[in-house]
Amino acid sequence: MRIDAHHHVWRLGRGDYGWLTPALAPIYRDFDLSDLAPHLTAAGIAGTILVQAAPMEAETHFLLEVAESADIVRGVVGWIDFDAPDALARIDALASWKLLVGLRPMVQDIADDDWLLGPHLAKLLDAMAGHGLVFDALVLPRHLPRLLHVVRRHPELQFVLDHFGKPHLATGDIAEWRGDIARLACEPNVVCKLSGLVTEAAKDWHVSDLRDAVDHALACFGAQRMLWGSDWPVVNLAGGYDTWFAAAESLLEGLSADDKAAIFGGNAARVYLARRGRHAA
Repeated sequence: MRIDAHHHVWRLGRGDYGWLTPALAPIYRDFDLSDLAPHLTAAGIAGTILVQAAPMEAETHFLLEVAESADIVRGVVGWIDFDAPDALARIDALASWKLLVGLRPMVQDIADDDWLLGPHLAKLLDAMAGHGLVFDALVLPRHLPRLLHVVRRHPELQFVLDHFGKPHLATGDIAEWRGDIARLACEPNVVCKLSGLVTEAAKDWHVSDLRDAVDHALACFGAQRMLWGSDWPVVNLAGGYDTWFAAAESLLEGLSADDKAAIFGGNAARVYLARRGRHAA
């Protein structure tokens, strides 16, 4: 089964998305699963992972409700306030939803670059591991050394590096990123998500602009530790779903059929669903 391991839906009227302004005209409107359906059909995708896009637990509940009424959504990566005094109870409560597969603090938007190193996170990450939840790491390149420390401290917790850690593809300044990726890949509890790259590239990007980063991540992590995701509808800022899917197929064309099947679905089923006692089919 092919699985899109990273997409969103949103309704502007909910007021959840402070970052989503009219300046982002191509995505400044409501998006729901009916908008996504034609793209999934065209790409032969039979399941998805729905990911939070706002630092609000109300949005996570909204996504879980969407998922419960849609067979296509196999899991939800949500959000809780990790800094709340009752954060542990919040994790326990959300984990009771069978479709919740992970949590994603929006580290890229947190002012304190050392937030990931906070001692208060230790018991929360242990709780996530105990529930079989995945930690989706929405980070920037400068956060990667901090993330490495956290990954090493919590070997029982599965980490997913979203969007390759957002390398600076537009400028080509990825030398430091390459080293950090190689070090992260040495830790067996980390996988990386082949997603979000086209919005980090130059506006008039070509597949060749992405190849160096993709080849490096693939060499470091291997095909069994990489998951493809669309990052829809954000991807509409840089070509759209179908263009990105075709680019990903081109970037991976030299792989075996088994490796492609893993990246385009098998790995997502293992990483997100199996640890919660669920299956893709």
